[in-house]
Amino acid sequence: MKIALVGATGKAGSRVLRELLGRGHAATAIVRHPENVPAHDRVTAKGTDGSQASLAEAMKGHDAVVSSVRFVDLAPEILVPAVRASGVKRYVVVGGAGSLLHPDGVQEVDHPDFPDFAKPNSRRGGDLLDLLKATTDLDWTFISPPRGFIAGERTGKFRYGKDDMLLTPEGKPTAISFEDFALALVDELETPRHVRQRFTIGY
Repeated sequence: MKIALVGATGKAGSRVLRELLGRGHAATAIVRHPENVPAHDRVTAKGTDGSQASLAEAMKGHDAVVSSVRFVDLAPEILVPAVRASGVKRYVVVGGAGSLLHPDGVQEVDHPDFPDFAKPNSRRGGDLLDLLKATTDLDWTFISPPRGFIAGERTGKFRYGKDDMLLTPEGKPTAISFEDFALALVDELETPRHVRQRFTIGY
């Protein structure tokens, strides 16, 4: 496949890029600083100013768009219309944990121990999910990591969930490595199982 990857140099995006290349796919890395994209014969780096027009132009002609950017850095109200304008129907989002539900029904972003500094980005991630849920012309998937989203190993051993936070046997929120998250994301691109759905993964 040929994938447009927005945010290809970030913590999660760089792992997604590596996973795509490891499986033989080609990618267009859409970033603000294309000089930071690693050279590879199946990677094309394209700069963007973050506008809807420049994003849509860079996304055109791909099999799918993946976005892996902070929601406060690229507004959902720009990102989703850009995907639409590109003509690409398949859209997969590196989502956030903020909208996942705890057993008491409280969202992660509203949980007492959720850090204040992370709330603006998490709430914007929830806005993007809500916007996608109201979208009928894109085959979207929103993948939420659990609370712990960390550098680690590519193990291929994790659990799937839907809208509820995955917990440890002790009842604490679990974690996922960027590497295993990338594996699950590319699995979803290759074999779509959650079209127009959100899902989560964790150990």
